[in-house]
Amino acid sequence: MWLTPAMQDLLLDAANETALMVLAAAGIAIAAGLPLALLLQATAPDGIARHAAVNRVLGVVVNAIRSVPFIILMVAIVPFTRAVAGSSIGTTAAIVPLAIAATAFIVRLFETALRDVDRGLVEAAQAMGATRLQIVTHVLVPEAAPGLVAAITVTLVSLVGYSAMAGAVGGGGLGDLGIRFGYQRFMPEVMAIVVVLLVLVVQGMQTLGDALVRRISRK
Repeated sequence: MWLTPAMQDLLLDAANETALMVLAAAGIAIAAGLPLALLLQATAPDGIARHAAVNRVLGVVVNAIRSVPFIILMVAIVPFTRAVAGSSIGTTAAIVPLAIAATAFIVRLFETALRDVDRGLVEAAQAMGATRLQIVTHVLVPEAAPGLVAAITVTLVSLVGYSAMAGAVGGGGLGDLGIRFGYQRFMPEVMAIVVVLLVLVVQGMQTLGDALVRRISRK
């Protein structure tokens, strides 16, 4: 049986919920992750503001969050999610664990991109009397831009998968729709459409991200 108008509306609503979860969580992760990655890089043994204790503590926290499977993380921080979002169920509530998981994920990707910047450029800037802030804003971030964009792309793709998992515990979105109707109500056509939509979204994000990386690299 083909999809009814009501089911089409449900699919559209679920797609919008997935987009909200992914984009909101990604925005938070980028906003929090870049400063944290810069701090990790700056306080590293070869950084511009070496500080072993800060580097070690921050690294341990990031690694600890990354090591927890997303489903477990969602359940473990339910009290925090409820305090922030007012509920532990729904699209808005799902953004909280998604943002935390994505932040820990993107910090390491950003750090890798920043570490790949030619050390000679940093030393040249220091020799010319540049401040730490100037080194960050005029050397590290611009030179690492292709890697940063690639990191954002990978994070967005990962968040699509995380958002589908969030649907398993009441997070809403395409994952929730696929489970409730495609699996529990034995509607394979719904499951097939959900899978196709997720694949198209991921492919679109990856293609756009790769194109942006190529364009920035040429510049």
